[in-house]
Amino acid sequence: MHLDQVLDWRGRRVRWTRLGTGPAVVLCHGTPWSSWLWAPYAQALAADFTVHLWDMPGYGASSKDPEHAVSLDVQGELLTDLLRHWDLDAPHVVAHDVGGAVALRAHLLHGARCASLALVDAVALAPWGSPFFRLVREHAAVFAALPPAVHAGALRAYVAGASHRGLTDAQLDALLAPWVTPQGQEAFYRQVAQADEAFTDVIEPLYPSLDLPVHVVWGAEDTWVPVERAHRLAALIPGAGLTVVPDAGHLVHLDQPVHLATALRAWLTDRT
Repeated sequence: MHLDQVLDWRGRRVRWTRLGTGPAVVLCHGTPWSSWLWAPYAQALAADFTVHLWDMPGYGASSKDPEHAVSLDVQGELLTDLLRHWDLDAPHVVAHDVGGAVALRAHLLHGARCASLALVDAVALAPWGSPFFRLVREHAAVFAALPPAVHAGALRAYVAGASHRGLTDAQLDALLAPWVTPQGQEAFYRQVAQADEAFTDVIEPLYPSLDLPVHVVWGAEDTWVPVERAHRLAALIPGAGLTVVPDAGHLVHLDQPVHLATALRAWLTDRT
C-alpha cells in the first residue's frame, strides 16, 4: 500500500495514508516491521472504519536519517503529535510489537486519548527482545559493518524465526526490503541499538491505572515475546480481555490472518 502523505516532524519525514470511512482506527507496527504488515487489515477494515496507517521514522518508507533518534520515547512523542495532526480526539489504536510500547507511552505519558487499545504480541513487559536482538543491541556497530550479503542472510534467518508456520519467499522479501539497502542496513542496526527496556520499565507500573477498553491478542507459539507475557499483561490491566491465537508465532498477521482479522473486527465493532 502506497503511503501517499508526509508529515515533517522534527526533521523527520513520516509517511502515512488514510482510507475508508467510519470511526477512526490507527494501526501501529513494530520492529523490524513496517505498515506493510498491517496493509491487508487496513484494506479490510476500511469498509467500516477510517483507518490510519503509518511508518515510524527509521522504518518502512519513512526517513532513516542517521542523525535522528528512533527510540521508543521519540516514537511515543511522535504518535501523540500525529494524532493531533490527524485531528483525532480518541481513535481506536491497534498496535503490534514495539508499537504497543509506543501507543502505551503516548497514552500514559503524553496524554494521547484512545477510545480503545488492542495490543498484539506487544512489547510492554521486560524482558523483551529475542536472543539475536539482544546480541545485536550489544554489538550494533559490529553488525552494521557486516558485508551486505552476510547481513541479508542473517536478517533473513532472524525474520523467518518470527513466524511459527513459515513465511513464503515473497513475504520474506517484502519484510526485508526496507533493510537490505546500504541505508536500510545502517537503519536496522541503529534502531536495535536504541532499544532499551527502560522505555517500558517506566510505564509498566502505570498499567493498573489504564482506564479504557484494552484487549490483548497473542500468538500461542510466539518465541520472540512468549505468551506468558500476554497473561501477565492482561492481568495487570483492569478489565483487559485476552485472545490467544493457536498455531501462530510473533507474526500472527501472517501465521493466522483470518483468526487475527476476525478477533480485531469483533473487538472494534463491539467498541463502536
